[in-house]
Amino acid sequence: MAGYLARRLVQMFLVALVAAICSYGLLYLVPGGPIDQLLAERQNAGQNRITEADIRRVRERFELDIYLPFRFTRWLIGWPAGPLPGGIGADWQIGCAVPGQVRLRYPDGRVEVVEEGCEVPVTMADLEGRKVSRGIVFGDFGMSQVMLRGRPVTDLIMTRLPYTLYLMGASILLSILIAVPIGVYSAVRQYSRFDYIMTTTAFIGASLPSFVFGIFAILLFSVLAKNAGLPYLPPGDAVGVRDYTIPLIGTVQAGSFLDRFLRFLMPCGVLTFINIAGWSRFVRGSMLEVLSLDYVRTARAKGVAERVVILKHALRNSLIPFVTLLAGILVALFSGALITETVFNWPGIGRLFIDALSRNDYNVVMALLIINVVLLLIGILITDILYTVVDPRIRLT
Repeated sequence: MAGYLARRLVQMFLVALVAAICSYGLLYLVPGGPIDQLLAERQNAGQNRITEADIRRVRERFELDIYLPFRFTRWLIGWPAGPLPGGIGADWQIGCAVPGQVRLRYPDGRVEVVEEGCEVPVTMADLEGRKVSRGIVFGDFGMSQVMLRGRPVTDLIMTRLPYTLYLMGASILLSILIAVPIGVYSAVRQYSRFDYIMTTTAFIGASLPSFVFGIFAILLFSVLAKNAGLPYLPPGDAVGVRDYTIPLIGTVQAGSFLDRFLRFLMPCGVLTFINIAGWSRFVRGSMLEVLSLDYVRTARAKGVAERVVILKHALRNSLIPFVTLLAGILVALFSGALITETVFNWPGIGRLFIDALSRNDYNVVMALLIINVVLLLIGILITDILYTVVDPRIRLT
């Protein structure tokens, strides 16, 4: 087991490194970004409003004046932060503060300005005095560039993490407690009325996106119920900003436990329903496959009680494929539900990722991406270990 874990840890490190390289490169190479937004504002507002100094300052703030490989190593391990010991490499060019421009005139009269060369290079010596993190390898995700400018990314994540943990934790726990019995019972009572109802419900839950259920839930349990004078649920947010009155319940104080609980019900219900729809079908299919095996028929032929056959012989083996789905639970607990949190304006990690991506806060985005990758790899490792618990015949070598 020790040798297996050592090999897996090395593999996990290499996979995480490749994922970090690909994610970082794609994030900075996609069209758009702070410079493109600034140039668009300059075109609309006029050259006098946004000067070349402003553009240069923004490039330095986002480190866009440093070539991508050096930018990546500064984010990964905090290097380079200046010249090497003894002043070695102080004049090495590692970026460009002001790109050169060339005006091209085509035969049809069109004029195009393209970047070529570099007017003001950035050297290793220019990095002295610039703020740089110790690197994500050492647990430092840097500073937020937009959302909480100048504050550590870790602080921003920790303010959102509790909301995601109890939302996703409750929905996943409820999903497992409900989906597994439903799947088992549907398999045991195959083609019964209950099986048909649950199959139809599962297909609906698995086929429609989460924002559809979110919108319908808000419309039904918030808007229509309130208009009809019935008890209703608040449509969004995790905490209210002012007191409100609900029929049959009375006045709900903003920030109270009841206020938080009522706002928690809809997003948790939507996520639970979607998970149940997919997981119950998975358990049902796996259970049906096990129930058709010879050792189950042999147990029944020997007169073993049906309850013992289902719970002891069939259920344990049918859960082996289901354990595979649990590899993503760690990621789900941390990353949250992007669409559902956005629909209900839930201030969790999923909403944070969407906000950071739309506002070009690259440090926050990359921190969330790399944490998700690491948690997924850990989840897969835990799943492989759980295989040996569910089925003792499996050995890790």
